[in-house]
Amino acid sequence: MEFLQKLKLQKENEGTSTGTAIVESKGELILSLSPVDNNLIGAVSTTDHKAYEQVIATAQAAFVEWRKWPAPKRGEVVRQLGEALRAEKHALGQLVSYEMGKSLQEGLGEVQEMIDICDFAVGLSRQLYGLTMHSERPSHRMYEQWHPMGIVGIISAFNFPVAVWSWNAALAWVCGNVTVWKPSEKTPLCGNAVQNIVAKVFAANNVPEGVNNLIQGGRNVGEWMSNDTRIPLVSATGSTRMGKELNKAVAGRLGKTILELGGNNAIIITENADLDMSLIGAVFGAVGTAGQRCTSTRRLIIHEKVYDSFVAKLTKAYQQIKIGDPLDSKNHMGPLIDKDAVKLYLQSIEACKKEGGIFLVEGGVLEGAGFESGCYVKPCIAAVQPNYAIVQHETFAPILYVMKYNTIEEAIAIQNNVPQGLSSAIMTLNMRESELFLSAQGSDCGIANVNIGTSGAEIGGAFGGEKETGGGRESGSDAWKAYMRRQTNTINWSNTLPLAQGIQFDL
Repeated sequence: MEFLQKLKLQKENEGTSTGTAIVESKGELILSLSPVDNNLIGAVSTTDHKAYEQVIATAQAAFVEWRKWPAPKRGEVVRQLGEALRAEKHALGQLVSYEMGKSLQEGLGEVQEMIDICDFAVGLSRQLYGLTMHSERPSHRMYEQWHPMGIVGIISAFNFPVAVWSWNAALAWVCGNVTVWKPSEKTPLCGNAVQNIVAKVFAANNVPEGVNNLIQGGRNVGEWMSNDTRIPLVSATGSTRMGKELNKAVAGRLGKTILELGGNNAIIITENADLDMSLIGAVFGAVGTAGQRCTSTRRLIIHEKVYDSFVAKLTKAYQQIKIGDPLDSKNHMGPLIDKDAVKLYLQSIEACKKEGGIFLVEGGVLEGAGFESGCYVKPCIAAVQPNYAIVQHETFAPILYVMKYNTIEEAIAIQNNVPQGLSSAIMTLNMRESELFLSAQGSDCGIANVNIGTSGAEIGGAFGGEKETGGGRESGSDAWKAYMRRQTNTINWSNTLPLAQGIQFDL
């Protein structure tokens, strides 16, 4: 395919690299099979432990030099990366769509997120500010400053194979850190494509070898990173199960983590909602990326007065969803990532039915021409009770649970009564309802929207959630502070040495 040739991936077999150099690795091959048509796109070699050690050593040496570069100069390199991504947006977006299975529009949107975070990081490179505080001691000055940490490990998930990496990498670099990235073994070629783009920009700017590193592999590689004391910060995106194991390992060595884990996101649709607007937010949230976003809408909590009318609109809209090749712009939804995901989808449907769930729109696996990969499924809707066990879990698939409520307080309680706490939304034209939802008595999620769905976030705001979502923050606002260490400085410019708290210590 043309986009593979443009991204230099037609015969891709490299799995480990440091900056612009390739490290020889004797690991096994990861085959990248597209869920679109089950065709083999390419293969990459996994990182063996010897190659891993070489990557880390190179990264350590690079950090010593990179941290000396003025932050605005580091920002200039990131600015040029943003320009390179603009030039490769269509090709990289096609690869994201083909290797992961999301629609082309969403693939292009993911690359746009990379461009946006580069723009954000460029401005940030001139705003790594600290505070100045008044000292209690005369002729003293006290302030704080922020320093880079060293190696930042990044473990990304298949559903956003390039964007979430960029949220971390762009900020880490302008802060003076170096990065080691392990992309998902389900989307390895996206990682290699990005590495090729970055390498060209870095080489043109004489960036030290080892500032940007790519390693490929599965759980064992992630465990090496988690247990490696040379990596002070590990940022990981994935399941809650994975996050708990990783956090235990990193915390055991007193390292730091940024965790972006599960989401079980709900939209509250009140009796005061604009139902047409609500419909768009609900449908895109539920079927976008085939329900494989951490911010995908899993639950609709609908006021009993508008329940019947809204569900009627919803079921009608589902009949209009076009499913097929995600590279075809007329299709709304592509496949699930692989057949294991299909199995989980079918198991969740059966579990819901056993608990008493009534399917208003039936699910199932699609067969026939265009669906030969076996990864295409039907988006479905089930009427449930909020306390069903299956409703408490995150299923990475287009299954939408709908339920009724009577009072706004009841709706908020239902929304909060799940282990996850990533994204949430309320659809209402009533200011009191919206303000209650956004108050301390309202949503307990890291993201709370009004008249916007749960899915999709701008890079200007900090992204992340609470409870079993992990508590980390990436992207905008002051998320950059997680990639740096804080240092408090006190300078005595007097002729004496007064002690804090008025302590006397005379010699």
